Amino acid sequence: MDNQAQNTQNPDVCLCCENIDKIYPGTKALDNVSFEVKTGKVNVLIGENGAGKSTLMKIVAGIESPSSGKIIMDGQEVSFKDTTEARAMGIGIIHQELSLFPNLNVYQNIFMANEHTRGKTLLDNREHIKLAKKVLEKLEYPIDPNTIVGDLRVGQQQMVEIARNLVQEGLRILIMDEPTSSLSSQEVEVLFKIINELKASGISIVYISHRLEEIMRIGDYVTILRDGKKVAEDEVKNISVGWIVENMIGSDKTYTKKVNNTDFAKEETVLKVEDLCLPKRGGGWLLNHVGFELHKGEILGIYGLLGAGRTEIFECIMGMRPEHTGKFYLHGEEMKIGNISEQIAKGFALVPEDRQREGLVQTLNIGKNISLSSMDRYAKSGVIDRKSEFSAIKDTIKDIHIKVADPTLPILSLSGGNQQKVVIGKGILTGPHILLMDEPSRGIDVGAKAEVFDIINQYAERGLSIIVISSELKEIVAIADRIIVLSNGLMTGEFAQNEIDEQTLVTASYKGHVRA
Repeated sequence: MDNQAQNTQNPDVCLCCENIDKIYPGTKALDNVSFEVKTGKVNVLIGENGAGKSTLMKIVAGIESPSSGKIIMDGQEVSFKDTTEARAMGIGIIHQELSLFPNLNVYQNIFMANEHTRGKTLLDNREHIKLAKKVLEKLEYPIDPNTIVGDLRVGQQQMVEIARNLVQEGLRILIMDEPTSSLSSQEVEVLFKIINELKASGISIVYISHRLEEIMRIGDYVTILRDGKKVAEDEVKNISVGWIVENMIGSDKTYTKKVNNTDFAKEETVLKVEDLCLPKRGGGWLLNHVGFELHKGEILGIYGLLGAGRTEIFECIMGMRPEHTGKFYLHGEEMKIGNISEQIAKGFALVPEDRQREGLVQTLNIGKNISLSSMDRYAKSGVIDRKSEFSAIKDTIKDIHIKVADPTLPILSLSGGNQQKVVIGKGILTGPHILLMDEPSRGIDVGAKAEVFDIINQYAERGLSIIVISSELKEIVAIADRIIVLSNGLMTGEFAQNEIDEQTLVTASYKGHVRA
């Protein structure tokens, strides 16, 4: 047994990945990677999309098998055929792309493959409901355990995914892959409190995140992967954000606030929204008399906490919420909201928050995903002109810098950042006048974020009008020409570029929650 394996008998290290390789057809996802999980610590694993982070954790969790190398626990080599075997050894994983069953309710998802029974075969659903309520209360998220998961928002589903792992008996290592990507700032605070409690009880956390400030706050140790190789590791107390970025991408690349001297108030008003209201089931309002204007070539930001009503605005515009009231004006003419296809025909395109469920068709290849919303452009007498379609796909790939050698490859062969570019490209290819982008940087690395923001600026300069929803303060401050703030369905602020700062936005985002 070598020295590294012997070290895993040290109680300070609970698991060691040793010289792991993972080879897929045409690519080496992991190249001789070694990684230690320190006991009772937050072990941060970071790198650009495609660096190999999730692949390494899938191997640890029993989802994938290494091509070579080994995993050592308690001084012994282990191998997992599946997640059941990994869970039996105390390893849990919270996936970046949610692995819930949308047709089942909350408590059924929480206790999936971890059921309590009365006797040998009868499910103890009364106990499931009781324990589900308990863990959700611990998360300060009292969702009704009987709620169907498919009816929940992405952020709510993320909390269910977290709860599912917290009820695992014998938990020793909890892998968190982008656990805060869909959470509000309050929910992040609760999660961090839970993480500290888990650490105090001796449970080890492997934490993957692209939010560098989070890493510096919650992490104890940082390991950086780049192009499938380990390039750096250190204790958090010894490093800085600049050190992380430089090691991730080879340079200290950040996205700074742009300066735009255009007076958009003098530009054409492309879209005007008046008195937009959306009723809430059971009473109250998801949107309460919201109104705003969008000008030609402008990037309008919408900021607010989870549940503020941001996504609902996009759903109303795209014809997904027919119960809304209010008026819409497109290029000065009152517009009746139609279905999604009709709204696309009028010049609207949507980049949804959840690219896996709402933006991509995973059974189609990269090119087909790009052209999916604009197929009518290539139809002649009911027959698709494949040559024209393929030419448009290639032009889009080139224009927005999607890193792909062959558009006929599966969409899931791309990194998260390039998948996001595909979703953006799909919208752009419809030839929109207005592009709606809901959390466009969710779950992508710092380099990919800068590329996405460059794409946004590039198309705005060409005259495309863009609305961006973001819960990332620094990003929306950097990208937006003007920002409106929503809180509890109310519009609580509107700020021109020279008025925008983080404290102002945060203050406005809480106004709608304060009782008069």
